[in-house]
Amino acid sequence: MPSPAERDKTDRILNTINELRADSMEIEIEEEKIKLVVFTLSDKLFAFYGDMVKEIFYPQNVTSVPGASDFIAGIMNIRGDIESVLNIHKLLGIEESKQTDETRIIMAATNNIRSGILVDSVQDVLDVPEESVTDPVLTITGPLKDFSAGQTFYKDKTVIVLDIGKLFNKFSHE
Repeated sequence: MPSPAERDKTDRILNTINELRADSMEIEIEEEKIKLVVFTLSDKLFAFYGDMVKEIFYPQNVTSVPGASDFIAGIMNIRGDIESVLNIHKLLGIEESKQTDETRIIMAATNNIRSGILVDSVQDVLDVPEESVTDPVLTITGPLKDFSAGQTFYKDKTVIVLDIGKLFNKFSHE
């Protein structure tokens, strides 16, 4: 029969083993999350990084501006501030759609530029692991390539993440 000192030593060893097992089971992986606003342009899925999106509006009273570029849908009054509304369909080489009940204006801001962006519909606002947004595929060509920041998947469909800063930069030089 083991002595009390031997039982005490055995109990300490077993407790240490159990603590180590518990510690190894409690490993938590903290994934960095980012917010994406997923939207459509002519039935294709796109997204903006959520930290640059300030609001989402129904299009209301957008006034066209004579002589403005084709990429500018017009201006609108938002709580006393006059904001431009951009139509990025043509800029990205995508066929323009008719406005429907699903049409929205995404108000975005970056690099001291703030503007609304006309989209066909907003599908979702979601938090995704940062590593789920990968580099854009090499098969993206034309104007879309210049404004792509990455790609991800939403409901098993490819979503091209657009760089709002690059879009705004293009408009500020028009």
